[in-house]
Amino acid sequence: MKKEIIVVILTIAVVGLLVQCKQAKKIIPSKDNMQLVWSDEFDQDGLPNPSKWTYDVGTACNQPAGCGWGNNELQYYTENRPENAKVEDGKLIITAIKEPYKEERSYTSARLVSKNKGDWKYGKIEIRAKLPTGKGTWPAIWMLSTDWSYGGWPESGEIDIMEHVGYEPDTIYGTVHTKAYNHLNGTQKGGELYTPKSEQQFQTYVLDWQEDKMDWYIDGKKYFTFENDKTDFQAWPFDQKFHMILNLAVGGNWGGKHGIDDSIWPQQMEIDYVRVYQDLTVAD
Repeated sequence: MKKEIIVVILTIAVVGLLVQCKQAKKIIPSKDNMQLVWSDEFDQDGLPNPSKWTYDVGTACNQPAGCGWGNNELQYYTENRPENAKVEDGKLIITAIKEPYKEERSYTSARLVSKNKGDWKYGKIEIRAKLPTGKGTWPAIWMLSTDWSYGGWPESGEIDIMEHVGYEPDTIYGTVHTKAYNHLNGTQKGGELYTPKSEQQFQTYVLDWQEDKMDWYIDGKKYFTFENDKTDFQAWPFDQKFHMILNLAVGGNWGGKHGIDDSIWPQQMEIDYVRVYQDLTVAD
């Protein structure tokens, strides 16, 4: 009888510890005197939370920039399709699949957008993610202007928190695009970090966006700073609200620069969490 009681007590203790472990990542501390203002911990299995995310859908062939979202990408972005975007075991999983689909596309994937559900001016933005592998993959964690106050792209700016191309498996890029600095003119401003672990394990990507500068970090290591030269919006349009985009592209001008390995699909980008902190005395 005593042994049975001990077993029951131990079982209750173990279950309690498992529950605590499962809930531990929900206990989110403040950072550098900043307060958590928005997050997704991806703790509810199923489709991504519609109160936080919408989708960009299709191939953007009806846009001025042309098909492939302006970059000649090969995927069709789907909506509310768990094969391409789902929450499972505490992670958001975005999956690119080689399959025939609409508009004669041979790949599907997903592009999640927080516009009008998560929009921020300044703050510390933190994402923990594991990236896909293989030639032809092009995952990105990035931001665009919500209101396009200074005009279309690139006038209103773009912030690339993390970009990775499969043919360079050991390098992560962080970049800004503005009217003065953008890849069409070869004047974009950015940094890169050698990090061979990004395809094998989760890493933490951070953008620290302040009024006078932006800093990029991977696992606490700063590798790029972009400063506000205080001229005008052409160099610094980053005094407006921006929203987040999470996507996994296939091919394209950059991702497909050295071709696509057709043997690697499906591929996944996994997101453990997205957290946004702000100094509420500064941020609008």
